[in-house]
Amino acid sequence: MLQKTYITLLFLLVAGGSAFAQKSDRDYLRSGNKLYNDSLFVKAEVDYRKALEVNPKSTDAMFNLGNSLLMQQKAKDKLAQIYHNMGVILQASKQYPQCIEAYKESLRNNPKDNETRYNLALAQKLLKDQQQNQQNQNQNKDQKQDQKDEQK
Repeated sequence: MLQKTYITLLFLLVAGGSAFAQKSDRDYLRSGNKLYNDSLFVKAEVDYRKALEVNPKSTDAMFNLGNSLLMQQKAKDKLAQIYHNMGVILQASKQYPQCIEAYKESLRNNPKDNETRYNLALAQKLLKDQQQNQQNQNQNKDQKQDQKDEQK
């Protein structure tokens, strides 16, 4: 009988301790809100999802999760626009390899941007044309040098 009492008491202590160790949905919401306010939207999303695991009916967690996902998309769109603008500047200064990389990075952040896709194709064509022109100029120089050598 005494042994059963000790086992029951031990079980209650373990079960009670684990209940106290678990965070509530409010704790995850507070943590997520702090991260959100610090513009750490991905980490805030994780905490909001944890809050929903604890309490799937939490309207606050659902709403805040939606906001954090929206802010992540806005951040990606802004980043895509920054890389697009870099590509335009690099293309204007005929720095085609760097320009192409900027457009590619823009498309990684916003794959639906048809203007960037067009600019990328144009920059690739301009780079190819530039390389072809350089190759032709080198061949012409070699031919002229060969002609001078023959005349001597």
